[in-house]
Amino acid sequence: MGFNLCMGKINVPQETMPQTALFPSMLGSECSGQVPVDMRERSVDLIFQDGSLVSGSLEALIERLVPTLDYYPDRTYIFTFLLTTRIFIHPSELLARVGQICLKQKQQLEMGPEMDKVKLKLFSAKIVQLLREWTETFPCDFEDRVARKELKEIVWKICHCDEGNSTIKKSLNHMMESLDEALSTRDQHKEVRGKITPGLSEKGTLLKVKSQSTHKDILSVCSDALVFAQQLTHIELEKIRNIQPEDVIHLCIQTGNIPNHKCCDSKKTQNVEAYENWFNQLSTLVATEICRVVKKKQRTRIVEFFIDVARECFNIGNFNSLMAIISGMNLSPVARLKKTWSKVKTAKFDILEHYMDPSSNFCNYRTALQGAAQRSRTAHTNCEKIVIPVYSLFVKDIYFLNKMHSDTLPNGHINFKKYWEISRQISDFMIWRAVECPFEISKRIQNYLLTAPIYTEEALYIASFESEGPENHREKDSLKTLRTSRAMLNRA
Repeated sequence: MGFNLCMGKINVPQETMPQTALFPSMLGSECSGQVPVDMRERSVDLIFQDGSLVSGSLEALIERLVPTLDYYPDRTYIFTFLLTTRIFIHPSELLARVGQICLKQKQQLEMGPEMDKVKLKLFSAKIVQLLREWTETFPCDFEDRVARKELKEIVWKICHCDEGNSTIKKSLNHMMESLDEALSTRDQHKEVRGKITPGLSEKGTLLKVKSQSTHKDILSVCSDALVFAQQLTHIELEKIRNIQPEDVIHLCIQTGNIPNHKCCDSKKTQNVEAYENWFNQLSTLVATEICRVVKKKQRTRIVEFFIDVARECFNIGNFNSLMAIISGMNLSPVARLKKTWSKVKTAKFDILEHYMDPSSNFCNYRTALQGAAQRSRTAHTNCEKIVIPVYSLFVKDIYFLNKMHSDTLPNGHINFKKYWEISRQISDFMIWRAVECPFEISKRIQNYLLTAPIYTEEALYIASFESEGPENHREKDSLKTLRTSRAMLNRA
């Protein structure tokens, strides 16, 4: 199915907000979102509407997480509960309470009239399965020693009934190896992220723009807008893969209504901050490439090139790069270049700006995003599956959803209906980030995008004024102030 600027408004079926989130494409087709009858009977402190869980006490919600001999929690519930309840309870504390419930159930099985080892093994296998899903989906919950120790103790206390421990030991060893690998990979990403940073030009020696002629411009690196957009998509997908679902929740905890929460660790949001920094880096790179060019004709070509790149990003479904490029071109040092813009064919740019118009809470963008999401759901190739939302708007939506709806109800219950919706939105993002980028990699272009020197705000203004001189007293005063400030810094 095509998806391009010629389509105009994208018609997308309207969907109502589900009262329970179903994520079959992410968590498996067996997810039903409904509650087994036996679970309703033993969880009297849970409230349901039309078979969907809407609220409950923390203790009852924890009990629903723990398997029994005849029950295993819906995978949708496991994901939602483990993701969102960290707002109320630290993961290591939750793990300890899960262990206590598991041990109590095991003791009840052992005290029965006829202790059945087969049933004990079945129960143990379910507990191992729950722990495996937990460690695979939220590996960073087990970064600290306390959680790792608690995990091993639960497995030992619950699962030692297996004769010879061969089956349980094998499952446990596989679980721990996978956990170690996941945590090691995350640490490696942190190291790489710290090494790859762009250079910031303070524009001390760049007051004379003609001295920049030896520095290659973006068109000498890549003049094909589609290829350039594809490399941006590679970078975007690589960066959002480092963002874990709990990173978004921790951001809500830090900026929301739970100050100094014990689960609030600044390290948890480093991946989010790194991705936000990438957006600012790309915006500034666009402005830098435009402002530092001496000749108006070449500067016009670069502006038109970035418009074409932005259009290709739109067609791919890479809205984050699209927004970053438009933001860079709308920065004041670029926007004021009236002589340059007078030579630019702006029809395509006007359409792109229409889609990114902030009016009505970015209504046009959200329509386009729904179109891309619909295309992704019915796609047969990875090219059609790509959806990269504007991350700042995605986080804002989660933040306001968390802020506008209470965490607890007047009866003290947790407002789980709220967390179904938060989980649904985050799970959509996790599905999109898992798509493998199908485009050929160009290390040369990617290296330029990630490491090319970019101007500071002051340097951008100076370069802009040198490209097209001040047009009024305000701009003349601004340039004089900038030059005075630079001269003082050089003398210092």
